[in-house]
Amino acid sequence: MTKTDDTADLDEKAAKKAARREKALANDVDSIPPFARLFPLGLQHVLALYAGAVAVPLIVGGALGYSAADLAFLISADLFIAGIATIVQSIGFWRFGVRLPLMQGVTFAAVGPMIAIGLEHGITTIFGSVIACGLFMILIAPFFAQLLRFFPPIVTGTVILIIGLSLMRVAAGWIMTGSTEEEPGALPINVAFAFGTLLFIVLIERFAPAALARTSVLLGLVVGTIAALFVPGMVDWSHVGDAAWFAIVTPFHFGLPTFEFASIVSMIIVGLVIMTETTGDMIAVGEIVEKPVDRKQLADGLRADGLGTVLGGIFNTFPYTAFAQNVGLVSLTGVKSRYVATAAGVILVVLGLIPKVSAIVEGVPRAVLGGAGIALFGMVAASGIRTLAKVKFDNRNVLIVAISVGVALLPTVTPTIYEQFPSWFQLIFDSGISAGAIVAILLNILLNSRTKDADDLATFSAHDAIRGPAAAALVHPEAQGTGLIDTVVLDPPEEKDK
Repeated sequence: MTKTDDTADLDEKAAKKAARREKALANDVDSIPPFARLFPLGLQHVLALYAGAVAVPLIVGGALGYSAADLAFLISADLFIAGIATIVQSIGFWRFGVRLPLMQGVTFAAVGPMIAIGLEHGITTIFGSVIACGLFMILIAPFFAQLLRFFPPIVTGTVILIIGLSLMRVAAGWIMTGSTEEEPGALPINVAFAFGTLLFIVLIERFAPAALARTSVLLGLVVGTIAALFVPGMVDWSHVGDAAWFAIVTPFHFGLPTFEFASIVSMIIVGLVIMTETTGDMIAVGEIVEKPVDRKQLADGLRADGLGTVLGGIFNTFPYTAFAQNVGLVSLTGVKSRYVATAAGVILVVLGLIPKVSAIVEGVPRAVLGGAGIALFGMVAASGIRTLAKVKFDNRNVLIVAISVGVALLPTVTPTIYEQFPSWFQLIFDSGISAGAIVAILLNILLNSRTKDADDLATFSAHDAIRGPAAAALVHPEAQGTGLIDTVVLDPPEEKDK
């Protein structure tokens, strides 16, 4: 081989290396993919989030007895603010937004407390407590590291498990639609559609490509609704024709917010759970896109959560948090750009401004929603179990989970158990979610806050006591720590003479 050939080979290798470097740079967090890729990637995030996003306004509005038109408005407001919150979180401005590919949606953690508040004081008190919760989240964001230690996996996993279990009553209620006092059981046709939808979701998860499986719940709703069109009376879209093609989501549509102390306390507990969830999601997505979050980014992301929640209360919707399933989608697609989430946020804003879309969603048969709800709420419970799998289950931790779940399920299995108590007590403890969260936090402090001495550090686990893994994970070797927890750089052991 001649010298010229060697030079040509070196040039070719250098060109390939440069091309690889350019390709890598084109897929970083701050890169903007071409529109031909940006739109479908953003739409994919919307599809993964959609079923979970619209479920909360359907649950809360349905529990409060709102009309089809009001439910459609709640859905429109939810999508509109979800889009704005996602844009703020992904693009960022000033000290708001983590600037990572995170999608924002209404949290299931607030469902139980909001229904209890709404039934007692009305929906304007829900919005008042949501605004107060959002302001609390914004103010406490820089100091949340000090509270994070009270939310290790034993607490967060238990709370998420409780959320999933408590919401199963909602899925059952959807399947029971049409039952009467004379015939209290579920209609056979409802059960058939619910479990048919559930079976379809399972088959999608088993046989569809991974990207399609991410939208299995949404596909189940679509196919179940199409099948229900062939059964007279199951699908009611009579109000879709009355819905406008375009409308602005107006603030305080249901009236000015009202503020009630016990309701605010209940929602602040939810806010702490939201911040813990979002912290975990930010850490996870930071690792996936190879841009670990530091303390400043964490605070900025939590402020964005709080801002989205404040906007939610103003624009007739609910608390917002990062959606974990979309974090998984980032990992699946390998696309790191935060502007993909921004594009998804723009799509959500547009959908929120089209009332006909919300009216169509509201018309989905309740039996079909019940089948999808079993899968959706079951996934929430399973996420809690997955978090608990990280926990070292000694007798104390078993007791924490057992008592917390037991206390949380009391008002679920016997809704009238606290009727003899004051209204402020009922607002907090009628919601199994807030009751279970309080019990889990207090029991964990009581049973697990034992002091570790120097001799015990060798066996110290990130899941022991009240020091959570989220705070520990924030100390990344390339980030040089975040200041969230004390870090000690140990001198390397001296090499022994060979």
